[in-house]
Amino acid sequence: MTMGLLSWIVVGLIAGWLAGKVMKGSGFGLGGDIIVGIIGALVGGWLADSVLGLHVGITGFNLSTIIVAFLGSIVVLLVLRILKKK
Repeated sequence: MTMGLLSWIVVGLIAGWLAGKVMKGSGFGLGGDIIVGIIGALVGGWLADSVLGLHVGITGFNLSTIIVAFLGSIVVLLVLRILKKK
């Protein structure tokens, strides 16, 4: 099953918003949360599959996809904070 554009946007919004709340940043707004979440989904999917060998990936609009995207979004926000300090 492949994710449609609307699924990517909704998962990105949820994951980006949750990661922003956990990381207690100033936030990026609706569009920024979607972008952070979508990038986080890609990063999280890659980390889960290639690095950790979990093979959960991004499979559609479900809980495992949101969790993977959320954790990837946290990684993205951590990297952005590190780059911002330099």
